[in-house]
Amino acid sequence: MNTIIPVASGKGGVGKTLLCANIALALAAKAKTTVLADLDLGASNLHTLLGINNRHDGIGDLINTKNKELTVGSLVMPTDYDRVFLVPGDCLVPGTANLPSFRKKKLQTDLQALVADFVIADLSSGSSYNTVDFYLMSKTGIVVVTPQTTSILNAYSFIKTAVWRLLSRSYSAKSAERDLIDEFMGGRIERDSHSIAALVEMLAAIDESAAEYAREQLRTFVPRIVVNEVRRQLDIQIAARLRGVVKRNLSIQIDYIGYIPYEPRVDQTILHRRPAYTILDGSQFNRAVDALAGRLIGPTDRSFENARRVQTR
Repeated sequence: MNTIIPVASGKGGVGKTLLCANIALALAAKAKTTVLADLDLGASNLHTLLGINNRHDGIGDLINTKNKELTVGSLVMPTDYDRVFLVPGDCLVPGTANLPSFRKKKLQTDLQALVADFVIADLSSGSSYNTVDFYLMSKTGIVVVTPQTTSILNAYSFIKTAVWRLLSRSYSAKSAERDLIDEFMGGRIERDSHSIAALVEMLAAIDESAAEYAREQLRTFVPRIVVNEVRRQLDIQIAARLRGVVKRNLSIQIDYIGYIPYEPRVDQTILHRRPAYTILDGSQFNRAVDALAGRLIGPTDRSFENARRVQTR
């Protein structure tokens, strides 16, 4: 069975797609067969970073076809890089951002059936239901942030939406538990006495077993944070504040798995339509991507404080 790694971001422009491509190369270098699935519906461009022209069938064709034999597996194509494969996105097919529920479930099933060590799913930016539901294919997906305040705030908003969807989907439609969760999440979580912990206690008043199930869902839901474009130690400390807010308001842990230093040459690699990992051999950027890939393969340390000191330029 493959390991699915959904990669999300609360806002665009944080380097999410670029990170997906380079992590795939680093995993392949560690002998891990990796499939990149472009689920950035409506704005797919992962193929461009891999130097692949926009002329192959992709997710958009699958969503809009009536051919029941067409699956995600049939869309998998090789790239120029050993052990790295691509499922193209919607490319030139319009309307795929508005994905019906049955198509979404079929995509999820197909992705889970792919023969690979890892499937990296590059998701759309923001907190739409489709994006969050794809993110919840794993309870340890990645959220990419940059040290800017807007990025941290939007990442928090994304994680909060994911917690709500996780809890809401845990109970049957029209049940008292789901009604309570949906009504509760309509208010501000950040208000006093309006945390997720308070919601769990309200569930306990309905049914203690329902509350215990919610606690288990929250305990096992551990978003993994990658801080991109880090220039100084303070950048990691700013991003670390996200952990305290998430724990206090949402009653979950987040797992810091690494940072990627700012590398001005990355922009040039995009122009060359090649992943930076294949060009910047020996760079601080590549070392950071390698370390991140290693943590995806093995256990991680949930500590911002244990992050290696950033080399300022």
